[in-house]
Amino acid sequence: MMEWGDENIRCVFNSLERSLPLYIETIGYSAWERIFARPDGYPYYHWLHTLSGEGSFEIWGGERFSLTAGKGILVTPFTPHSYSPISDRWSTVYITFGGVAAPAILDTLDMNTSALYTETSERVSFADIVGNMIHKADRDPEFSGLESSTELYHLLMLMRKFGMRNDQPSLSHFYEKLRPVVQWMENNCSAHVGLPEIVEQAQMSVSYLNELFRDAFGMSPYSFLIQLRLREAKKIMVTNPSMALKEVSVLAGFNDVSHFVATFRKKEGITPAKYRELHLSAQAVE
Repeated sequence: MMEWGDENIRCVFNSLERSLPLYIETIGYSAWERIFARPDGYPYYHWLHTLSGEGSFEIWGGERFSLTAGKGILVTPFTPHSYSPISDRWSTVYITFGGVAAPAILDTLDMNTSALYTETSERVSFADIVGNMIHKADRDPEFSGLESSTELYHLLMLMRKFGMRNDQPSLSHFYEKLRPVVQWMENNCSAHVGLPEIVEQAQMSVSYLNELFRDAFGMSPYSFLIQLRLREAKKIMVTNPSMALKEVSVLAGFNDVSHFVATFRKKEGITPAKYRELHLSAQAVE
């Protein structure tokens, strides 16, 4: 748990960092958050997180949010907005960031929209993560470049996994529901099981199981099973370089070698034989 004082902290990163795919523009702590109105928005992504007290955040032409402790808002660039304290004292931490890859990263995480995030895990504190970054930036001039970019990416991943967005369940909520069936699939992916066996093991309807898998992994249960089998096939080919592909396909859980080769090529972009060849070549170089 970070301890905060009565003095504001604001760290501005230099322009050299802006050649990175993902970079921090500013990071800081506001002991007494003020009133801001930005009719043209802010030119970077803006994360504002409440430590204590309460504030009101309004996206112009959209929603108004109450930001109490444990809640934060991610605002996309040039989104008109305003915010102000509701309680006598409203303390926040914030990050503004950008980068040529920032939109693509947030698109991949399904986070490229302005939204409210609420912490849902007792083990993960967004405020402490940002606080540690502020501490490093304030005291260590070397905290810049790749290190700050890596920590920012880590924060975004945790927000996606443990943040309840606009009162919708977090990804960790879906993971917990699916943990038993995913573990069963990992243990049985090599067996000749399919969707009926997965549904039976999960003890839920096909439609609900599909919904949970798509929310958690972005794919259907059967597609997830295929990914597990491909992972198993890669492991077998690497550890048994002389094994025939027909035998690999059986051990990995595929019905026949032609299905295995076609699926591998579709998902990986190369044939199993080429994958094994490339891997063996890489080992020889090492």
